[in-house]
Amino acid sequence: MNILIHPSYFPSISHFVAMAQSDNITFEMEDNFQKQTNRNRTYIYSPNGIQLLNIPIKHSNLNHQKTKDIKIESEFDWQKQHFKSLEAAYRSSPFFEFFEDDLLPIFQKKYTFLMDLNFETLEVLSKCLRMKIEFSTTTEYFHEIDPEIVTDFRYLINGKKDTSVFENYTQVFDDKHGFINNLSVLDLLFNEGKYAMDYLKSQVLI
Repeated sequence: MNILIHPSYFPSISHFVAMAQSDNITFEMEDNFQKQTNRNRTYIYSPNGIQLLNIPIKHSNLNHQKTKDIKIESEFDWQKQHFKSLEAAYRSSPFFEFFEDDLLPIFQKKYTFLMDLNFETLEVLSKCLRMKIEFSTTTEYFHEIDPEIVTDFRYLINGKKDTSVFENYTQVFDDKHGFINNLSVLDLLFNEGKYAMDYLKSQVLI
């Protein structure tokens, strides 16, 4: 399967299911940035239930700005907040400490462009999952894609359009709030560790 998909911040499980089951990955680089999508956000399972981690971005006067040109707002120490939230959510999970050193540099390095951060999270996650990701990037934007050539998974970047439902696995606070579906792949990684890749390959995308 050849797929077209967005790079995003600590992508959802659905993103990684698509990538784990693909032969060729192409990342969309020519889209216009849209607010309230997973381009600059991800969701985790906190002690109080689902929690949004959002990256603040610099606002532009332009009506349309490409995602690859979006800059991160550095006035807020969002990285410190995000890592504290991950600790509160997953410190007691089976594999948080195992992957902590791999992930920590992302919360210490300063990034200018959102896209650079998103690709770095993909690189670190693929290492943690022992998943080989070879990809190409787009050079122009196509509204319509021939489904016989490429499976278009760009809709997954919009959480409201992503209706994927996956099999339950054990989560840290599921005794309080039950199973929460399709969070950041970090949730799967911290709870399932080396078994996460088997899970990704076994799931079905709707």
